[in-house]
Amino acid sequence: MDSIITISAHGDNFIYLYRYNQSDALAVDPSESSLVLRTLQEHGLSLRTILITHHHWDHVAGTADLKQKTGCKIIGADKRRIPGIDLVVEDGRILMIADRKVRVIATPGHTRTSVCYYMEPSAGNKNGILWTGDTLFIGGCGRLLECDANTMWKSLQRLASLPEDTLVYCGHDYTLENYEFASDIEPGNQDVKERLDQIRQILRQGRLTVPSSILKERTMNCFLRAGTPEMKAALGMPAAKAVEVFAELRRRKDVF
Repeated sequence: MDSIITISAHGDNFIYLYRYNQSDALAVDPSESSLVLRTLQEHGLSLRTILITHHHWDHVAGTADLKQKTGCKIIGADKRRIPGIDLVVEDGRILMIADRKVRVIATPGHTRTSVCYYMEPSAGNKNGILWTGDTLFIGGCGRLLECDANTMWKSLQRLASLPEDTLVYCGHDYTLENYEFASDIEPGNQDVKERLDQIRQILRQGRLTVPSSILKERTMNCFLRAGTPEMKAALGMPAAKAVEVFAELRRRKDVF
């Protein structure tokens, strides 16, 4: 079975190494090269590929150094803003990582050229894997820096339509803050309260909050629940469209 190594960086960033055989790995959003190089050495791995979800410095800062020192190939969707990019991908592009297919999903919202990478299940790996960058977080979503709420809502709906057992690996650990916000929005939601308590316990124990799953995000993430009667009622918007509720949630989260 393949394995994922999660590296914490810059306080709340997640860098991922995906080990797909005994000696080879890919990295997702390697913002700090020294941490990646050290982890590769500790595990006896060679870096072959880097997947970039978007161009922000806290996702690409380590790419140039890693490319120089390992000869790896850099893949992303923004030729102009991702340094050292070797392969520019677009929505629907299929990449092969060993025997596993990785589908590029265009998810504009946080940036115009944000993408997510969905690794399909295989014979030895029953769960799909989704690297979401700053589009979908555990219990949250990215800020709308270059697009409007309608664009981001459509992107999130695409991710929510993936198989429910898909494992979700996001770009930052904002989980505690996201669920504190959700609890503030729905103070009477017992499921949210219990999840918030679980997250606090996980963090006290020094464990990571990733991965989540598409099922968990569909049922617990307040942004993905924007179209539900419960969320509309919580915001006092019973007749609003889902995207209008989503926009209001995002507005409130920006100042939370």
